[in-house]
Amino acid sequence: MNHLNKLVVIRGAGDIATGVAVRLYHCGFQVVMTDIALPTMIRCSVSFAQCLYDTSKEVEGITAVKANNIDEIQPILSEQKIPVIIDPDLAILKSLKPTYLVDAILAKSNIGFKKELAPITIALGPGFNAGQDCHAVIETNRGHYLGRVIYTGFTMENTGVPGNIAGYTYQRVVRTPCTGIMQSCVQLGDIVREGDTIAHIDATPVYAPLSGMVRGLLNNGLRVEKDFKMADIDPRGLKADYTTVSDKARSIGGSVLEAMLHLSLSLPK
Repeated sequence: MNHLNKLVVIRGAGDIATGVAVRLYHCGFQVVMTDIALPTMIRCSVSFAQCLYDTSKEVEGITAVKANNIDEIQPILSEQKIPVIIDPDLAILKSLKPTYLVDAILAKSNIGFKKELAPITIALGPGFNAGQDCHAVIETNRGHYLGRVIYTGFTMENTGVPGNIAGYTYQRVVRTPCTGIMQSCVQLGDIVREGDTIAHIDATPVYAPLSGMVRGLLNNGLRVEKDFKMADIDPRGLKADYTTVSDKARSIGGSVLEAMLHLSLSLPK
């Protein structure tokens, strides 16, 4: 591939990474995503990583397909689909040589990401020093600066507080009460009442902390540690939307596109 190919590799395929992928796909970029073998996102209905459990996953009319090896990537791209491959260490970069690389695992720290990995590197959220670790970093904290593109320095520090929905922040996030195997009693989109049993971790029941719609839920069968984020209850109930990309993910996706285009101007033609 030439130096200015339109290939983008996104590290991570959860809901924020998927929002980025959707915006770039619609702008004509070829998108390849990587993740771990058993992704632990909870917003499975809007995460392309779900295809690693179900072989394929459609979000807003775009289909992602599991690529079992690097040889399957190009055929999937030729079908106008997004390949998702198990490759948390980005081994595929050596062969694919993309122009753009986006770290979207939102680990709140830099896990092996380097500016030298691609001609243009962009990271999401705290833990990255733009200009040193990557060419640009995107602010992911909700508020006035959400989506801000930073070319020198850091984003805001992680607050640890989920976004406010109908007056609820940390209350709507359900965490595991113990270590064990996740088994849900509900599905994404279900309406629950405060106190309803929504899952079990081994034999220990997990109760809904408030009434609303189940907007996030771990895949069944995953082994989790105590206090792991396992579900999200949206207090808006039936007014909530668990089937489309969130406003936050869509905003961050637009900012990634801005950074890509801006940084492309300085690349050799």
